[in-house]
Amino acid sequence: MTPHSLRSTRFALTTIGAAFVLMIGLLASPAAAQRASDTTLARVLVLGTGGTIAGQASARAGNAYDSGKVNSADLVAAIPGIDKLARISAEQIASIGSQDMNDKVWFDLVKRIRAAVDSKEVDGVVITHGTDTMEETAFFLQNVLDTDVPVVLVGSMRPSTAIGADGPANLYEAMRVASAPESRGRGVLVVLNDTIHGARWVQKTNTTSVQTFVSPDAGPVGYVDTGSLRYLHPAVPAERAKLKLPEAPPLPRVDIIYSHANMDAAPIEDAVKRGAKGIVLAGVGDGNSSKAAIDALAAAAKQGVLVVRSSRVGSGFVNRNVEVEDDKLGFAVALDLNPQKARVLLQLLIAGGITEPKAVQQAYAAKP
Repeated sequence: MTPHSLRSTRFALTTIGAAFVLMIGLLASPAAAQRASDTTLARVLVLGTGGTIAGQASARAGNAYDSGKVNSADLVAAIPGIDKLARISAEQIASIGSQDMNDKVWFDLVKRIRAAVDSKEVDGVVITHGTDTMEETAFFLQNVLDTDVPVVLVGSMRPSTAIGADGPANLYEAMRVASAPESRGRGVLVVLNDTIHGARWVQKTNTTSVQTFVSPDAGPVGYVDTGSLRYLHPAVPAERAKLKLPEAPPLPRVDIIYSHANMDAAPIEDAVKRGAKGIVLAGVGDGNSSKAAIDALAAAAKQGVLVVRSSRVGSGFVNRNVEVEDDKLGFAVALDLNPQKARVLLQLLIAGGITEPKAVQQAYAAKP
């Protein structure tokens, strides 16, 4: 269980949400609130992309809200004591709900993070982000960023104007993680609800719960505990080189095809006609599908479309050559990657010219 003192701290921070907009209006100089006089503190760059954490109540009925209405500087300025954790600067990359996350924003994030790291202007990066596609952005960044500098994604399940908003506490804890020396070399992390997750394993699993993020196949990598960060394992070096991005977006088209009872070949044939360079099957069970669908995927593979089998079930590994003859059909399997992450990796592989099925399979097996 989380210690009582940590719960008390989180409760105090969540009460900020109810008066968040009023506080922002009273802040005469958000930039001044971000500056810390102690030059020994770590330098952390906050990059805002929008999401529920930056949401405000809407005029629509009920609990409706609009994402991405509060900028990242104001999010930081409204949290008491956060300036004692780090010397913070804040910039806005986008102001969208993460359901609208896209290649351009991903490329813009990479460009800014690389510039900040190469110029040695930061010791850590925090990205405020909507939760819907946070795991995809985290996994994308994990595969392309080659740095020991901590990169931490954070969001919330409740908007800033909600009673019991979880954003302020989550952002405070993300700042702790990003500014900590022990976070270096751990890749891209996701921090919500006192818990630290690795980009490869984290998944959103509930529509509304503040405990929505879990890592079902590996567990969390650590916790934000009272007075300290508690990592459960030492940092592990990557098993392969980072993947290269093309000069500009978009990434190659890869479609996810969702398997279901009584499935025919039409969705797969349509994806090929629309120019998909790759197809990820969100298969039943161990990444399987109907005979009609498997036959259509085999035909697509013969045409040069890369096919990767994943699973719709939410946890577990997809194994090669168990129910499906992957070697014969030219398929790869996603192993522990869910369909949305399998899609991101396949896009990056195709963009980098890695299109031979055996090489694709090796990439899915290696930890970035």
